[in-house]
Amino acid sequence: MSEPVVRFTPAERTELAARLRGWCDREIGLELGGFDAEFLLDFVVGEIGVQCYNRGLLDAQAAITKRLDTLTEAIGELEKMPPRR
Repeated sequence: MSEPVVRFTPAERTELAARLRGWCDREIGLELGGFDAEFLLDFVVGEIGVQCYNRGLLDAQAAITKRLDTLTEAIGELEKMPPRR
């Protein structure tokens, strides 16, 4: 079995499973036990975790690129011209 892309602490797993249980109960009328919710969480993370992780990386890269562009412009504005002779 391959290494999971996204890892959660035990506290995070408990919180996410509880949120998943609540969503299933509210939205689709499905009552899940704790074990079933964690099993479903593992399935969902395994099936779409890679895509979510990669999207997060792309979004972070875009944000960094935007910031670097701003810094590059700011540095360009500080550039001094040599005196004319």
